Amino acid sequence: MRYAYPDQKFQDWFTQQWVILWGRRIEPESLPWLMGPFGNVGSISDNFIKRLAEDEDLVIERNVKSQGLIPSIKKLNLSDEELARLSEKVIDFYEQTSSYDLNFSVKWNPFFKLFGRLLAVLFSNRIMQLGIPTKNADSAKNINSEIITLTDPKSGAIKYTVWYRSFKSTGQVIYSGIYTTCILPSGESCIKAIFPLPRGSATVIMSPSVGPDGELRLDSSGKRFGDAGFYFLLNDSKGGYWSQYVKSFRDLLVVNSNDENISAVQVLTLWRMRVLRFNYKIDRKSENKEIEK
Repeated sequence: MRYAYPDQKFQDWFTQQWVILWGRRIEPESLPWLMGPFGNVGSISDNFIKRLAEDEDLVIERNVKSQGLIPSIKKLNLSDEELARLSEKVIDFYEQTSSYDLNFSVKWNPFFKLFGRLLAVLFSNRIMQLGIPTKNADSAKNINSEIITLTDPKSGAIKYTVWYRSFKSTGQVIYSGIYTTCILPSGESCIKAIFPLPRGSATVIMSPSVGPDGELRLDSSGKRFGDAGFYFLLNDSKGGYWSQYVKSFRDLLVVNSNDENISAVQVLTLWRMRVLRFNYKIDRKSENKEIEK
C-alpha cells in the first residue's frame, strides 16, 4: 500500500490518498501524452513557474506579445474541411492569445454552489489556483490574461506556455496553467491544460472539432483512461506516480465569432448535471493599449 506525501495539509493528503486508492500506478515514460509539470507543497499561483525554470534551466519571459496558447492551429490535425470552415478570428485567438482582452460572467447550478464554496475554502484560496468565483456574476468581470513562456536558452525553443489569469479588480488568481497539445494513444490530437497542484496536477485533455458555423468545440468527454477527459496526477511519499481518470467530470468549451468579436461558452458538468457555466467576451487589444503597455 502506498501513501500520499505526509508533510502537507490534511485536505491535500486526503485527496491524494483517494487518487492512490482508486486510481492507477503509472510510469511517466510510457505516457508522454498525459504527463506534465507538478506543483510543490504550498501556494501555486505563479510560484511554480520560477521553480520549474530553475529545475530545468529555462528562461522566463512574462507578458509575451504575439504569443498563442498553441503555436499553430495545425497542431490540432483537423481535417481540411474543418480547417476551411473554422473561423479565422478563432484561429487568430489561439495563435495570438496575448493580443486579446477577456472578461467573463459565471452562473452556478444552485445544487453545486456549496461544492464551489468548499473548493474555495479548502483549496483555491490557500494554494492560489483554480479560483472560480463562488457567487453568480451576471455582469462581465475583466480578466488579466498573461502569456508566460519558459524557453531553452541554448536552442531558443519554447518548452512551456503558461496562461496566467486573474481578476483585474482584486488580483485573485483564477487559473494558472500550462497549455500544449498532445496525441492520445488513439492517434487523436488534443489540447492539454495542466494545472499544477501540491505534488501533482489537475490535467484536462480536450478533443477538438469544428461546428457548422465555424466554431471551435473543445470537449473533454471520454469513456476510459487514455481518452480525452479530466485526470488527477500525483507523486506519492516514495516518489511513485499515480493517476485517476474522472469520467464523470466533463468540460465543454465552444469558441465562436461574429463580425464584431469573439465569444465563448464553457460548461462544466458532473454526472451529466451542469455545475456551472462561463460566458466569455474576447476582444482584440487596440493598438493604443499595446503602445501604452
